[in-house]
Amino acid sequence: MGHIEERIAELGLSVPEVTPPVAAYVPAVRDGRYVYVSGQLPLAGGAMAATGLVGEGAGGVAPELAKEMAATCALNAIAACKSVIGDLDRVERVVKLVGFVASEPGFTGQPGVINGASELMKAVFGDAGAHARSAVGVLALPLGAPVEVEAIFAVRD
Repeated sequence: MGHIEERIAELGLSVPEVTPPVAAYVPAVRDGRYVYVSGQLPLAGGAMAATGLVGEGAGGVAPELAKEMAATCALNAIAACKSVIGDLDRVERVVKLVGFVASEPGFTGQPGVINGASELMKAVFGDAGAHARSAVGVLALPLGAPVEVEAIFAVRD
């Protein structure tokens, strides 16, 4: 187990198996020194903690839960990256995250929700986990997911 996976274990987590794609794409592609990770859903053990729109209204997914689910998306992105590079210690930097939040009308807390993913990357990779980011509100996501995160990693040979 490498340094990064030890850090993940210290956080009480483990790198999951890569979730099989739900359509015609691959979880991650390496091109030169970059790994481009497809949008990852908050699946843990094949299930999501919740589905639906994020917001403050009754029946919606609470922003706090959605933030936790964004961290799950980030862990799944790390797993997808590992699937193409083998050793997470080869990650030089998390370059960019794009987070999508299925949002109730009027909900503007997307940045706070996607902080779950950003904070996990920083906790796992330290200073190399600081990244550029977008947090976007959308009407719906695949499988009714409240959040989805894609990532770009810089890696060394």
